[in-house]
Amino acid sequence: MLTTVQLFVGLLVVISVIAFIAVRLQVPASILLVLGGVGLGLPSAVPNVDLSPEVVLLLVLPPIIYSASVAMSWNEFKSNLRPISLLAIGCVVFTATAVAAAAHYWMGFTWQLGFVLGAIVSPPDAVAPLSIARRLHLPRRIVVILEGEGLANDATALILYRFAVAAVLGGTFSLAHAVGEFVAILAGELVWGMAVGWMMLRLRRWVGDPRVEIMLSVLTPFAAYWPPEFLGGSGVLATVTTGLYISWNGQRLISATTRLQGIFFWNFLIYVIEGLVFLLTGLQAHTLVSGLKTHALSDLALSGAIVSAVVIVTRFIWMYPATYLPRVLSASLRRRDPAPPWQWPTILAFTGVRGIVSLAAALAIPLTVADGAPFPERDWILVLAFIVVLVTLVGQGLTLPWVVRALGLANAGLREREEQRLEEFQARGEAIEAAAQRLDALASDPDVPADIIARLRAHHRYRLEQIKMRNCDNAQQRKRIAQGDAFELELIAAERELVNGKYRHGTLKDETRRRLEHELDLRDAQLASVRNEENGG
Repeated sequence: MLTTVQLFVGLLVVISVIAFIAVRLQVPASILLVLGGVGLGLPSAVPNVDLSPEVVLLLVLPPIIYSASVAMSWNEFKSNLRPISLLAIGCVVFTATAVAAAAHYWMGFTWQLGFVLGAIVSPPDAVAPLSIARRLHLPRRIVVILEGEGLANDATALILYRFAVAAVLGGTFSLAHAVGEFVAILAGELVWGMAVGWMMLRLRRWVGDPRVEIMLSVLTPFAAYWPPEFLGGSGVLATVTTGLYISWNGQRLISATTRLQGIFFWNFLIYVIEGLVFLLTGLQAHTLVSGLKTHALSDLALSGAIVSAVVIVTRFIWMYPATYLPRVLSASLRRRDPAPPWQWPTILAFTGVRGIVSLAAALAIPLTVADGAPFPERDWILVLAFIVVLVTLVGQGLTLPWVVRALGLANAGLREREEQRLEEFQARGEAIEAAAQRLDALASDPDVPADIIARLRAHHRYRLEQIKMRNCDNAQQRKRIAQGDAFELELIAAERELVNGKYRHGTLKDETRRRLEHELDLRDAQLASVRNEENGG
């Protein structure tokens, strides 16, 4: 037990160090964490750490998928459903088939085994590409498509994986039966996901305590994921559906206090989970390589290179027809959604980075088949999956910023950001005007004190003036606003100093100090957020 605790703390220390280096180098932490894990694992510098597939598929994957789907905009997901579906379903099936063919004709795998490998390496992971896309300000639609694909492609791949493993175990495969079961799984998970989202939102509304609500939010992805998983589905689509349902309806049913606390909690939780998973992924290198004794390293390297090349190339082959062919065939689509420049499908094709789902699926391959014999080529598939993850995550992940700049897409989304900023200011102004109209209605009530109405009018008038000033194009005026924010931060610092001084001298109770500090923190965070947005952060 003590060794496990020490190892866990040690992994957190490594994550902290690597995260600091990643920030300084402006490299996605996921890439450095995998490399750091490989560096620690290969020379046996740390004890062997087995990454259990059950832990990944049942404990790690649900909260990651749920958090990403809650953060996803339902409107943007819906408006980009066609390209997302073409990637999350079409490209995954196409890639799995291409890898199966390569494994069959090059490595001598049976078709069933080939599809096991193909399903494992077919779903891209969006963590590293998305961090780069946001930092380089790619167009918003590219980011949305990557987010949406990352949510849905795991479901397709894991369902294909189950069919392929079942075919190896049973020796038979019926396409008609598989398609019917696939459709049934999709329909069932959609219904279950919406039911879980509806139930959890009403339960959280009924509880009304932020701490209990956040606990229920932690349980939500498991409630959505586990039942379909144990019934033979994937659980991924149900979890995505639940997250999107809560994203769309939660603003009406979740209190402001819960949202503020929940955002921080979930950001930190996912940060730690992803850090541990990527580091443990790298640590698997020693275990996987040492466990494979029947194949020469040269054969492994060549086979890994071939599978990696197939995985990368098939995404490019799929991307251009999927982008332009529907518009060639449909005039209404061309009018409604004109074809994007060639740089867009190119960068989407280059973001096919594989991650933890591929490795977890490989680790979850059964040890034996129905007659008790070892599962054929299990260790080889494990190593090939790890090679594909390493090649795509490190190779494509590290070169992605250069490719973005070479295609002229760096900062292409800044104009969209400016349009969003104008839209935000307009919405803020309209919201304040709506509040002013409600205030007029309250003022007509003779029981409402006039001094309260006057104070609220002055407050809303000040907020409206601030919005108009921030929305102006006058550089001098915006500079004055920035100076005003800086002065207000100084005033907040002065208040903090006085409050902390009174607390240290024993003239202020701890509970009072915490309430005052919380109010100052909220305003400080609001000013920091505004400053970050205006600086393009």
